Amino acid sequence: MNSIQIICIGKIKEPYLISGIQEFSKRLKPYAKLDIIELDECKSTMNPSSSELQSVISEESKRILDRLPKDAYVFALAIEGTQYSSEEFAKRIDEISIYQTNKIVFIIGGSHGLSATLKNSVHQTLSFSKSTFPHQLMRLILLEQVYRAVTILHHLPYHK
Repeated sequence: MNSIQIICIGKIKEPYLISGIQEFSKRLKPYAKLDIIELDECKSTMNPSSSELQSVISEESKRILDRLPKDAYVFALAIEGTQYSSEEFAKRIDEISIYQTNKIVFIIGGSHGLSATLKNSVHQTLSFSKSTFPHQLMRLILLEQVYRAVTILHHLPYHK
């Protein structure tokens, strides 16, 4: 895995999340080039109608699809995606890096999720829990899990 890209909707505003994201980004630096692409959230009303909600999801998903590199393995984070143990996730990352490509992209949608079109166009949907997390927090969780996978693959003591 030489290159990791995270394409996400929204900017991180909370200092504790920024700090955690910076820490795991720094830890990953010796192992992979990390690129985080933040795309603007679509504006919506406080209580969007069903059609407004679909419009927001569709527009945000289109923005993401427009940024996807053609030569990467793409995971979309979705609650209904495949769940792995840390060891299984590390093995999956390793398999992709060895047999498919050394470029891996992770997609984190906005607060309303991702369109079916986007989910159907990626290689795999991935879930870290059946629980729902704020999309900003999910970025930190993703980076920690990617770092954990790297430490497993490099036999480093971080993972217990």
